[in-house]
Amino acid sequence: MFLNKTDMPSAMYGYQIEQITEGNDDIVLQALAAAEEEVRSYLTANQRKEFMDGRFVYDADAIMSATGAERNPLILEVTKTIAKWWIVQLSNADIIYEQAKERYDRAVNWLKQLANGEVNLSTLPTVDLGTDAENTPFSFGSRKKFNHEF
Repeated sequence: MFLNKTDMPSAMYGYQIEQITEGNDDIVLQALAAAEEEVRSYLTANQRKEFMDGRFVYDADAIMSATGAERNPLILEVTKTIAKWWIVQLSNADIIYEQAKERYDRAVNWLKQLANGEVNLSTLPTVDLGTDAENTPFSFGSRKKFNHEF
């Protein structure tokens, strides 16, 4: 996994995780997996031709399979923020719910900007899609000449 329970203390205190999950590590692991999948969904380009407009297409598998110090620090922090949200939604024991929600919204907004090419991370691996004529998002030409003759 990209994210481990041992990564979470910089996002939320251990006693808070224990209170919310009642010590059930399965709940924590499910939240971490959900956060990883959510981040992966923003980094994965879909099949729409507009994604072939020159913006970076990130290698989500390479990004999310990195471990330890190889992980991108910004992607790691965003993933922890989203994992915190998935844990906090169970309860708001000693946590300011609005603050967690605000940070989650900011993280998702940033991921959308990254996916749309509004922001870029030069340290993330990318995928080269090539430049097939069939894959280019634009085409040009003209219609057949119209004739009013009967």
